[in-house]
Amino acid sequence: QVQLVESGGASVQAGGSLRLSCAASGYTYSRSCMGWFRQGPGKEREGVASIYTGSGVSDYDDSVKGRFTISQDNANNTVYLQMNSLKPEDTAMYYCAAGRWCPWYSDKLAGSEFEHWGQGTQVTVSS
Repeated sequence: QVQLVESGGASVQAGGSLRLSCAASGYTYSRSCMGWFRQGPGKEREGVASIYTGSGVSDYDDSVKGRFTISQDNANNTVYLQMNSLKPEDTAMYYCAAGRWCPWYSDKLAGSEFEHWGQGTQVTVSS
Protein backbone atom coordinates (compact mmCIF):
# COMPACT_ATOMS: atom_id res chain seq x y z
CA GLN A 1 0.00 0.00 0.00
CA VAL A 2 1.45 3.32 -1.08
CA GLN A 3 1.56 6.00 1.55
CA LEU A 4 2.72 9.58 1.23
CA VAL A 5 2.70 11.49 4.49
CA GLU A 6 3.31 15.22 4.53
CA SER A 7 4.33 17.22 7.56
CA GLY A 8 5.78 20.59 8.44
CA GLY A 9 2.90 22.90 7.63
CA ALA A 10 2.33 25.81 10.01
CA SER A 11 1.29 29.43 10.29
CA VAL A 12 4.10 31.92 9.73
CA GLN A 13 4.60 35.60 9.09
CA ALA A 14 5.42 36.89 5.65
CA GLY A 15 9.14 36.63 5.00
CA GLY A 16 9.43 33.53 7.14
CA SER A 17 10.50 30.02 6.23
CA LEU A 18 9.12 26.51 6.52
CA ARG A 19 10.33 23.08 5.51
CA LEU A 20 7.77 20.53 4.41
CA SER A 21 8.50 16.82 4.43
CA CYS A 22 6.95 13.97 2.49
CA ALA A 23 7.71 10.45 3.65
CA ALA A 24 6.99 7.75 1.07
CA SER A 25 6.38 4.10 1.77
CA GLY A 26 5.07 1.10 -0.14
CA TYR A 27 6.34 2.70 -3.32
CA THR A 28 9.29 2.20 -5.63
CA TYR A 29 10.85 5.45 -4.61
CA SER A 30 13.92 5.21 -6.77
CA ARG A 31 13.49 6.39 -10.36
CA SER A 32 10.24 8.16 -9.74
CA CYS A 33 9.01 11.71 -9.78
CA MET A 34 8.05 13.35 -6.52
CA GLY A 35 6.09 16.54 -6.81
CA TRP A 36 4.74 19.22 -4.54
CA PHE A 37 1.41 20.82 -5.34
CA ARG A 38 -0.70 23.38 -3.57
CA GLN A 39 -4.26 24.55 -3.54
CA GLY A 40 -5.13 27.88 -2.03
CA PRO A 41 -8.61 28.99 -0.97
CA GLY A 42 -10.75 29.47 -4.04
CA LYS A 43 -7.91 28.52 -6.35
CA GLU A 44 -7.13 25.59 -8.59
CA ARG A 45 -4.44 23.14 -7.65
CA GLU A 46 -1.04 24.11 -9.03
CA GLY A 47 2.27 22.36 -9.25
CA VAL A 48 5.05 23.94 -7.24
CA ALA A 49 8.12 21.78 -7.72
CA SER A 50 9.26 18.34 -8.74
CA ILE A 51 12.30 16.15 -8.40
CA TYR A 52 13.17 12.98 -10.26
CA THR A 53 14.57 10.70 -7.58
CA GLY A 54 16.79 8.76 -9.96
CA SER A 55 18.80 11.77 -11.09
CA GLY A 56 17.99 14.47 -8.59
CA VAL A 57 16.93 16.81 -11.38
CA SER A 58 14.44 19.35 -10.08
CA ASP A 59 12.19 21.95 -11.57
CA TYR A 60 10.01 24.76 -10.25
CA ASP A 61 7.01 26.84 -11.05
CA ASP A 62 7.96 30.43 -11.85
CA SER A 63 6.03 31.67 -8.82
CA VAL A 64 8.45 29.97 -6.41
CA LYS A 65 11.76 29.98 -8.26
CA GLY A 66 14.51 31.38 -6.11
CA ARG A 67 12.43 30.98 -2.94
CA PHE A 68 11.60 27.26 -2.72
CA THR A 69 13.99 24.33 -2.93
CA ILE A 70 13.01 20.70 -3.36
CA SER A 71 15.42 18.05 -2.14
CA GLN A 72 15.50 14.37 -1.35
CA ASP A 73 16.83 11.94 1.21
CA ASN A 74 16.97 8.69 -0.69
CA ALA A 75 18.04 6.69 2.33
CA ASN A 76 14.77 7.57 4.05
CA ASN A 77 12.50 7.85 1.00
CA THR A 78 11.71 11.42 1.95
CA VAL A 79 11.33 14.55 -0.12
CA TYR A 80 11.53 18.04 1.31
CA LEU A 81 10.32 21.45 0.23
CA GLN A 82 12.27 24.29 1.79
CA MET A 83 10.21 27.45 1.51
CA ASN A 84 11.88 30.80 2.14
CA SER A 85 10.69 34.39 1.81
CA LEU A 86 7.11 33.23 2.18
CA LYS A 87 4.34 35.48 0.95
CA PRO A 88 0.64 35.59 1.85
CA GLU A 89 -0.13 34.23 -1.62
CA ASP A 90 1.77 31.06 -0.69
CA THR A 91 -1.06 30.23 1.72
CA ALA A 92 -2.45 26.87 0.66
CA MET A 93 -2.79 23.20 1.42
CA TYR A 94 0.39 21.58 0.16
CA TYR A 95 0.30 18.07 -1.23
CA CYS A 96 3.01 15.60 -2.07
CA ALA A 97 2.53 13.33 -5.07
CA ALA A 98 4.41 10.47 -6.72
CA GLY A 99 4.51 9.37 -10.32
CA ARG A 100 6.68 7.70 -12.90
CA TRP A 101 7.94 10.89 -14.55
CA CYS A 102 7.81 14.65 -14.06
CA PRO A 103 5.25 15.97 -16.54
CA TRP A 104 5.88 19.64 -17.16
CA TYR A 105 3.78 21.03 -20.00
CA SER A 106 3.94 24.71 -20.95
CA ASP A 107 5.92 25.29 -17.75
CA LYS A 108 3.17 23.79 -15.60
CA LEU A 109 3.38 20.54 -13.64
CA ALA A 110 0.52 18.25 -14.60
CA GLY A 111 -1.01 16.81 -11.47
CA SER A 112 -3.32 14.51 -13.43
CA GLU A 113 -0.35 12.32 -14.32
CA PHE A 114 0.69 11.61 -10.74
CA GLU A 115 -0.51 8.27 -9.39
CA HIS A 116 -0.30 8.70 -5.63
CA TRP A 117 -1.13 11.59 -3.34
CA GLY A 118 -0.73 12.49 0.29
CA GLN A 119 -3.36 14.05 2.51
CA GLY A 120 -1.77 17.48 2.58
CA THR A 121 -0.33 19.88 5.11
CA GLN A 122 -1.59 23.42 5.63
CA VAL A 123 0.64 26.44 5.19
CA THR A 124 -0.70 29.83 6.23
CA VAL A 125 1.30 33.00 5.68
CA SER A 126 0.09 36.17 7.31
CA SER A 127 1.09 39.69 6.34
